[in-house]
Amino acid sequence: MKRRHLLAALPLLATGVFGARIAKGALALKVGAALPDPPFEFMSKDGPAGFDIALMQRIAEKLGREWQLVPYKGADFNGIFAGLDSGAYDCIASGTTITPQRQRIADFCAPYVVSGQSLVVDPSRHPNVHGIADLKGLVIGVQQGNTSQPVADKLVAEHGAARVRVYAYDEIEKALDDLSTGGCDAFMKLAPVTEWFARDRPKLAVVETGITRERLGICVRKGNTALSDAIDKAQASMMADGTLPALIRQWLGKGATAPR
Repeated sequence: MKRRHLLAALPLLATGVFGARIAKGALALKVGAALPDPPFEFMSKDGPAGFDIALMQRIAEKLGREWQLVPYKGADFNGIFAGLDSGAYDCIASGTTITPQRQRIADFCAPYVVSGQSLVVDPSRHPNVHGIADLKGLVIGVQQGNTSQPVADKLVAEHGAARVRVYAYDEIEKALDDLSTGGCDAFMKLAPVTEWFARDRPKLAVVETGITRERLGICVRKGNTALSDAIDKAQASMMADGTLPALIRQWLGKGATAPR
């Protein structure tokens, strides 16, 4: 990670840096997240950093609880939701798009970000690819369980692309390397993520954004209304005082906006 990213991350890394008053005997708020997924969550040399990390540290503070990151290691992002039922974590904050399928297995809090899928390519290999309309005959890379996968599958079904190559969730670096070596021709992911990686990969370019419009949010175990209500209240407070919009600008840039 480049030095400028480290400098941006340092104020947000440590648990308890915000002077929280933790209630005596309060259980830690265990937060599940699939890493690496910068700028939502990633590990720097100084520890965890990113938008979801900073957000959940502040929410935990407002709830009077310690913040505890629980990394999800599965190859398929959709497997992360099982950890709610098992008690591995209390909530998930991992750049998670709210979908009807996911709402059947977890309760989502109010959306905290609106973003959308984007397309990144190596222009030296594909100078004529400016968006999904130019993918006929080409291979699209996606991560397993990511919301880009059904979008790419639909393109293939409609003969707008040749096929989809599915990478394990933690193989995003390999997928981006493959754009230049020929393992895939384009890669689809939420705009903040592709723009983050493209800044440090001069061969790559984000050629299209806004392919979809997706609402992202924190989720809890089905029926845990006490926690979802508490998170909603904390999040609403952060929206009202400008903290949440400021975190979106700091970490997610132009690829995301606050919900309205």
